[in-house]
Amino acid sequence: MTEGTGGRNVARKLIASHLASGEMTPGTEIGIHVDQTLTQDATGTMVMLELEALDLDRVKTDVSVQYVDHNLLQADERNMADHIFLRSACRRYGLWFSKAGNGVSHPTHMQRFGVPGATMVGSDSHTCAAGSLGMLAIGVGGLEVAMAMAGEPLHITMPEIWGVRLTGVLPPWLSAKDVILEMLRRHGVRGGVNRIIEYHGPGLASLTAMDRHVIANMGAELGATTTVFPSDERVLEFLRAEGRADDFTELVADADASYDVTEEIDLSALEPLIARPSSPGDVVPVREVAGEDVHQVVVGSSANPGLRDFASVAAIVKGRQVPPGVSLDVNPTSRQILVDLTRMGATADLIQAGARIHQAGCLGCIGMGQAPAIGRNSLRTFPRNFPGRSGTKDDRVWLCSPETAAAAVLTGRITDPRDLGMDPPAVRLPETSSVNREMLEGPPPEDEARRVELEKAPSIGALPELDPLPDAIEVPVVIKVGDDVSTDEILMAGAQALPYRSDIAKLADFAFIRLDEGYPERAREAGQHAVVGGRNYGQGSSREHAAIAPRHLGLRLVLARGYARIHWQNLVNFGILPLEFADEGDYDRIEQGDVLRVENVRDALKAGKGIDVRNTTKDETYQARHRLSARQRDLVAAGGQIPLLRERALGR
Repeated sequence: MTEGTGGRNVARKLIASHLASGEMTPGTEIGIHVDQTLTQDATGTMVMLELEALDLDRVKTDVSVQYVDHNLLQADERNMADHIFLRSACRRYGLWFSKAGNGVSHPTHMQRFGVPGATMVGSDSHTCAAGSLGMLAIGVGGLEVAMAMAGEPLHITMPEIWGVRLTGVLPPWLSAKDVILEMLRRHGVRGGVNRIIEYHGPGLASLTAMDRHVIANMGAELGATTTVFPSDERVLEFLRAEGRADDFTELVADADASYDVTEEIDLSALEPLIARPSSPGDVVPVREVAGEDVHQVVVGSSANPGLRDFASVAAIVKGRQVPPGVSLDVNPTSRQILVDLTRMGATADLIQAGARIHQAGCLGCIGMGQAPAIGRNSLRTFPRNFPGRSGTKDDRVWLCSPETAAAAVLTGRITDPRDLGMDPPAVRLPETSSVNREMLEGPPPEDEARRVELEKAPSIGALPELDPLPDAIEVPVVIKVGDDVSTDEILMAGAQALPYRSDIAKLADFAFIRLDEGYPERAREAGQHAVVGGRNYGQGSSREHAAIAPRHLGLRLVLARGYARIHWQNLVNFGILPLEFADEGDYDRIEQGDVLRVENVRDALKAGKGIDVRNTTKDETYQARHRLSARQRDLVAAGGQIPLLRERALGR
C-alpha cells in the first residue's frame, strides 16, 4: 500500500503522527519520536549504565518507568544490589520506579501509564503488549531505550502492515490465548517478521483491553515488529475502571483503510490450542495431545496477566482439589490484581484447592524459580517455551490458555476443557479496579535529582570497551548453530546466570552453554571470532546481554541465514557485523573451526554490494549481504553506538 490509495489504518496513523525521518515505505529506514520508555530489572541495569556513559542529565521522554519484576529471588546480595542501583539511577535521571512486588511491567504499565496514541519503546520484547491500548509499542535493545530517553528517535525498518480481521465470538472454554495460538499455528515463529499486526473487524467488540493484551503480547513470538489494536469503547472501559478515563483518545482505522497483507479469523470457529515443547510455534489442538500426564501447572506471566485469567482458573477449581503429583503455581501479575482477586474470594478458592500463591512477578517465565522436573510435563500460560528457558535443561514446557491449564489441574493430564463435563466458568469482574499507586515512586525535582549519587555495589560492573571494526577480519568459527536459536540459548536466563547481569565478564561464562558448554573457553582462546547461524537467529528476548557477552569474548562477525529483528540490531549496537548468506546452501559448507576472512570491510559496507567471505580453511568463497543503513554502517565501523557517540563528541 502507498499513501494516497485509501484511508489509513491505525498503525500508519501512529507512525505518521510520530515520524521523525524517512518515508513510510516498507523496507526503508524510518525514525520515530518516542513518548514513553519501559525497562525492567533483567535489562535495566545495562540501560542505566548506558545513560551514565551517555552523560545524560535527565530523561527527555514524557514518561519513563523502571520495573523490578524479573529478578525477585534473593539467593544472595546481587539482586538486591541491582535494585538499589536501579532506584538510585531512577532518582538521578528522572524515571518512575516500580518497587519489587508491585507487578509485571507490561500489565502494570497498561494499568497506570499506557496512553492511546502514544509511542513507547521497552528493553523487553513483550513491550508490544501495550498495543492493546492503541499504542505503538516496540521491544528493542537496552541501548536504543537509553537513546530514546536521551531524546533520540527510534530507527526501524518500516514494516508491512498485516491486517487481521476478526469475526464472530469465542465459544465457551476458549479465551484470547487461543487466538494468538491460532496465529502461531498458521504462521510459526517467523510469520510476523518485518510486519506490524493490526487487528480489526467486528470480532473486536467481544475482546476486552486485557484480552487484547494477551494477543498483542505474544505477537513477539511471531517475530512481529509490534501489534496494534484500535483505541475504542473497550479501551475506554478499561481506562475508566483504572480511574484514568481522561487519558482516553479514540484511535480507529478509517472506514476505507487498507493493509499490505490481509487475513481473517472467525473466533467462533476456534478450538482450544496448545504449543508443544519446545517452541511457541509448534501449536496443535489440545485434543490431539490429550492424555499426556502433567506434573506442574503455572498460571500467570505477562502473556495471561488479566484478572479474568486468574479468576477463571479459580472458578474451575473451586470446591475441588489438585490431585496428588500435580503442582498448581499461581503468579499474580500485579499487586492490584491480587487485591481484586482476593476481594472476589477467588484467592481463597485457589488456596483451598491446593494452589501455591507466589509474589507478583515474572518468576518462572524467566527461569527465576519454579523450574520443572526433568522429563515431566509443565503446562504454563506463559509466552515462551524455548529449550531450557524454564531453568531446567531437559524441560517439557507447554503453552496454553488458563482454561486448558485449569483442566489439566483437575485431571492430572492434558485435557480439552470442553471435555471436563462441567459448565464453563461464570466470572463477574468488578467494574472498578483496586487502583494501587503507592508502590510507584515518582522522580524527584531536577535540582534534587542532580544531587543523587548512583549507588553501585561491587557486583555492578561497567560497559566493556569496544574497539572499531578492523578493515580486514580473519576469524575462526567458534560455534555453528541451527535455525530459530533464541537469545535464551545464546545467553541463558534463569537464577544461575541473571544475577550476574551487571557483570559482563562473569556473565560471559554462560554464553551459548545451553548449546555448547565449551564455547566460552574456546572463544577466550580464539579471541576475535565468528559465529555461524541458521534462520531467525536470535529470536525471543530483547536482552542485549546476548550480544554484549559474546562481544566481550571477541565476537566480531555473525554469518547467518537470517536474523530476528531485535537481536540483529543489538549486534549492530555493539559493533558486531551481521552478514547473511546470499545462497543459504553455503551454510552447510562451513564447519566449526573453519577460518573466515573478509577484506576491505569498510569499503564493502559502504558500497552496499555483496560481500565476499573467504573460507581459508576450505579455500572457498561465499557471497554474503547486509541490510545495514548508512547510519548502521557507521555504528558497526565505530565498534558500536557508544564509541560512535564518543567519537562525535570529541569532534573526530
